[in-house]
Amino acid sequence: MMKDQAGSISQTVDAVGPQKEAGHTHGVQAPPSLFLVVVLAAVSAIPQLAIDIYLPGLPQLARDLGAEAFAVQLTLTAFMVGLAAGQLVFGPLSDQFGRRGLMLWGSAVCALATLLCALAPNVEILILLRFLQGASGAAGVVLARAVLADRTSGRQAARLFSLMMAIQGIAPVAAPLIGGVVVELMGWRGVFGVLAGAAVVLWLLTLLFVRESLPPDRRQAGGLAALLRSTAEVLRNRRFLGYCLAVGFGLAAMFAYIAGSPFILQNLYGLSPGWYSVAFAVNAAGIAVLSAVSARLAGRVSPQALLGAGQLLMLGAAGSYLVLALLGAGSLAGTLVLFFVLVAGLGLILGNATALAIEQAPRAAGTAAAVIGAAEFLIGAVVAPLVGLGGTGNEALLGLVMFASVLIAVASALWAGAGRGKAA
Repeated sequence: MMKDQAGSISQTVDAVGPQKEAGHTHGVQAPPSLFLVVVLAAVSAIPQLAIDIYLPGLPQLARDLGAEAFAVQLTLTAFMVGLAAGQLVFGPLSDQFGRRGLMLWGSAVCALATLLCALAPNVEILILLRFLQGASGAAGVVLARAVLADRTSGRQAARLFSLMMAIQGIAPVAAPLIGGVVVELMGWRGVFGVLAGAAVVLWLLTLLFVRESLPPDRRQAGGLAALLRSTAEVLRNRRFLGYCLAVGFGLAAMFAYIAGSPFILQNLYGLSPGWYSVAFAVNAAGIAVLSAVSARLAGRVSPQALLGAGQLLMLGAAGSYLVLALLGAGSLAGTLVLFFVLVAGLGLILGNATALAIEQAPRAAGTAAAVIGAAEFLIGAVVAPLVGLGGTGNEALLGLVMFASVLIAVASALWAGAGRGKAA
């Protein structure tokens, strides 16, 4: 089965065009090879691993450092804030100085910060290190997208972004399982040690195989004023904002699911922690599968159509869940199915909406990728806590938050499609 999947992915990339790692020639570059897409996906997946892989060790971490639960949760919050802020720095800077150097420096600092997390003597220092880890790791997230945007456009970009999302989808499936094993064998500090090792390997792969994708003649000039100007131009682009919000609020629905589903499935429907982990992994796999489907269809179906199909899946799942919750007619089987459809629908959305958004800013792809990345985490950070306002296990509130988030995402995509904004 794995062999068939690998062959399918290879055919997908082969269909894009020539695989030569050619340099910049008359403004056109050869599409990236499958290997480069895998490297970029892995580099940008490190933050996802850093979020999920250490979750099984949080109780042990609290005991070892003598920390309150609130302080331990701040280690996750600090990482998310750093990840959002770092993208807003690295993206615009890369439009001026290029992608490769910043990616190498950011990845190196991330590896060092991750190693220091394993040695943190108290929770306060761990919080600071987690912020640094997120801020530096943001370089890989935003610049991997910028590299693809530099070398592709249109349906090509939608296909490769979807392919990258499919590869990244392995991280949330594997992270909790790997984290549980590492915590058992090496404790929570061992988790950060393993992450640091992975970061070093990816730094070496970046050094050896990721070439500069933004030639000097295409870079922004003029220092801070130019960076601020390019950011303002991107934010004024109606189409860009619409597709960016489609990504952000689509993910907000997933963050709401992540925040509310443990209580719904375990406390309300009696699912064991082990089976909840299985359900979580299956849903994450759904994103990867539909991302791969999106990549295969991108040459024949427009990104807008694939985006719309994904949003319809999410809207139908969230709406059905809300109606069943209001009627008190929910069941374990029905909830599992609807959660799967809701989360899997993102596989048709993320790659296509990201490609459509970045396409609006061909001269500021780094800035555009940064704004998208920051929006993903900032919107999710605001929306997710809303599911807890009515207490744990409130199905109606969870359904309302998910449905409202998807509805805003749909409206944003329609607004983008109706706009006539010029490329930034």
